[in-house]
This record gives sequence, structure tokens and C-alpha cells, in this order.
Amino acid sequence: MTDLNARKRHLTRQWQVTVEQWIETPSSAIAFGQRAGKPVVLKVVKAPSDEWNAGAVLAAFGGHGVVRVLEHRPGAMLMERALPGNSLADVVRAGNDEEATTILAAVMAAMLPDDPPPHCPTALLWGRAFANYRESGDTQLPPALFNSAEETYFDLCMTQRTTRLLHGDLQHYNVVFDDARGWLTIDPKGVVAEREFELAALLRNPHGVPGLYTASANIGRRLTYLCTRLELDYHRALRWAFAQSVLSAIWDVEDEGSTKPDGPALTLARTIQRMLG
Repeated sequence: MTDLNARKRHLTRQWQVTVEQWIETPSSAIAFGQRAGKPVVLKVVKAPSDEWNAGAVLAAFGGHGVVRVLEHRPGAMLMERALPGNSLADVVRAGNDEEATTILAAVMAAMLPDDPPPHCPTALLWGRAFANYRESGDTQLPPALFNSAEETYFDLCMTQRTTRLLHGDLQHYNVVFDDARGWLTIDPKGVVAEREFELAALLRNPHGVPGLYTASANIGRRLTYLCTRLELDYHRALRWAFAQSVLSAIWDVEDEGSTKPDGPALTLARTIQRMLG
């Protein structure tokens, strides 16, 4: 793979971007600037990861409920910039979680994708993380909770009805406000699954206020509204949320080497397990 700086220089020239500021995250280099007098964001992913084909995933939604993609290629994309760009997490922090849930439902309803891009992962493929964790020999996750989540996850995978392209990480930090277009989604992972699968990520967020989203009353309130508004199966959505909370803890172990027994992911998993009876 070519040098990151060389890729940045090449893409800014090729896509005619006047860069005002570069910032770096652990996974990407992101430029804020303009093209043809309009504000844009150029994202260059450092190495192949679940963000590598995000441009193709966003493009498949055709601007419906998402920021518009102006150019994309593997590992990079040029997007319209949402301004002022504040995230939906700010609405929750201000004490308006019900309003935020209403906005999430509206954004999800607007997201009408075309066929998924080639090689887009499925929920079943994501589930390989359970076997990888078991084979790693790690013992941080309670065995009974892990086994129940794994069984639930694959039962849901095998009994899905209609599947389609989903965002894959649709939660408060990935929904931002634009003065012209309203609330829009950014930073997809892209996964093919039934729509109930999509609700799990938002039920784990915003992570800055775990006491809110790990309370059974709030989980039930959020999920009841979303499933009613979007005509989804409440029980399947709740089971996906349980299994994906444990999957999220597995990803923590993979990425950071550890997960906390009383951390948000496992606390949410145990709460939902009690709700499932």
C-alpha cells in the first residue's frame, strides 16, 4: 500500500479539494475543505478495516438519510460536509433522549438502500468473532453469558426473513445535523441483515451516559417506539441487542485487549438477558 501522505496528496489533487484542515484518528486521516466552493470532507482510511469500503456503502443509500458521497474508492471517500455537524449524542446529553429516539427512527425510515456493494459482510460473517474469541483462550467474558449470546446470535442469523444493506453502526455519534438537510448518518460499516439487527448499536449508546441506556425501562421505551414506528419485531430486536452487546465486548477484547465485567456492554447484555426472561 502506498504511503498515507502520498495517498492524501494524490486524492486532494484528483478530487480537486482545497484543504483547510487535516485531523487524524486511529484509523483515518480526515480533511475538511472545499470543492467548487462547497464544504466537503475527505476521509482516507489508513489500512483495510471495516471502514475500507464505507464510501461504497454510503453511495448505495443514494443520499437517503445519509450524507451524499461525491467520490469514493476503496480506502477513501469525498463527502458533502454537514454543518454545523453536531451529533445526536448532544441531544441525549441535554436530557432529550425521547426526542433523539424519534430522530433516529425518522433517519432509519429514510434510509432506502440499493443492493449492497460487492463483498459486503453479512451478520453471519460478523458472528465469526464468537468462534475467534473461544479459540483465543481469553476468559474475561462470563462463560454462561457468552454461550447464551452465541446461541442467540446464530439462531437469529438462521431465521432472518428479508435482509438488506444496513448501516451497521447506526447510533447517536454517527447521526449529525446539517442546516440544509436535517439529521444525516455518517461513517457506516455496512452489513447485510434483517432490519431488526440495526437497532442494537443505538441501544448501546451514547456511551457517555451508560446509566441511561443500561436501564431496562429506557431500553423498553426506546425499543417499543422504534419497533412501532418502523414496523419491526420487538422480540427479535431485543434478542439481537443482547447478542450484539456481548459481541461488542468481544470486539473490545480484540481491539484493546480487555473488557470490563461491569462495563457498559456486559451490563447492557445482562440487563437485556433479564428482560428476555
